[in-house]
Amino acid sequence: MKFYPKVITAIAREIIQTLTSDKDIEVDTIRIADAEMDMVAIMREYVAMEERVNAATREAMKRRGYDYSRFQQVKREMADVRGFKMGDDGVDYVINQMLEFLLISRNVEEVYSDDAKMRRKIHLIMKKHMAVDEELDRETRSRLKHLQEGTRDWDIEYQKTFDLLRRTRGLL
Repeated sequence: MKFYPKVITAIAREIIQTLTSDKDIEVDTIRIADAEMDMVAIMREYVAMEERVNAATREAMKRRGYDYSRFQQVKREMADVRGFKMGDDGVDYVINQMLEFLLISRNVEEVYSDDAKMRRKIHLIMKKHMAVDEELDRETRSRLKHLQEGTRDWDIEYQKTFDLLRRTRGLL
């Protein structure tokens, strides 16, 4: 799953809206936008950390003389060194940050529900918004049936098509 900067605000809005309407948290009406911005800040910081890991990965690959096919392997190494969580662990990390922040934020009057209950709700919201990657992957693969998966040509065309689809859907 990936956080797209253009969807972060929608995710934050839905999280605060769901938690307040379900009476999990209490947020003063004049502070709702600020509470949403708190959630946005957490997700944007994660995206910034991921970009720093990606930059370190590109630099390490260049130093080592690796080609792009080893990007994910090197990225996992760089993430481990920096203590950065990726994939589902990354989503869990962001949710933990959000839950902790709800407890200390001046924008949240009261937290009524336990972490496990709110964690499930937040996870469902994130999963719904971030499932876009899986849809894009399916559509990209369906467009590349004429190429054999795993070949260099397939890898190049996959990335081009995937990026084109993201751009046309306003995710870049």
